[in-house]
Amino acid sequence: MNVDEMIRGTQDAMTVKRVYGDPIEKDGLTVIPAAKVTGGGGGGGDAENNAGGGFGLRARPVGAYVIKDGKVSWEPALDLNRVILGSQIVAIFFFLVLRAAFKRRK
Repeated sequence: MNVDEMIRGTQDAMTVKRVYGDPIEKDGLTVIPAAKVTGGGGGGGDAENNAGGGFGLRARPVGAYVIKDGKVSWEPALDLNRVILGSQIVAIFFFLVLRAAFKRRK
């Protein structure tokens, strides 16, 4: 695979179809899922036409547009891992502040 082919593959992978899923319709309700897609790539070569490279993508759900009775609403996705990580950071900060307060009183 040469660098041009890799770049074309990257362009194909990073399209709007990766961000918005196909609409799902059922019982008069339409749901259009959405994701945050990030990526990057790189490559290079030498004077002897030896080339290499690669790219990566990361996608995570962010929510969905819900269409019901002609009205559109946004329903955000809950990222439980982020909630847990945020809670742990707050708890660690709280215990460090509490420990510092107890040390000052002694």
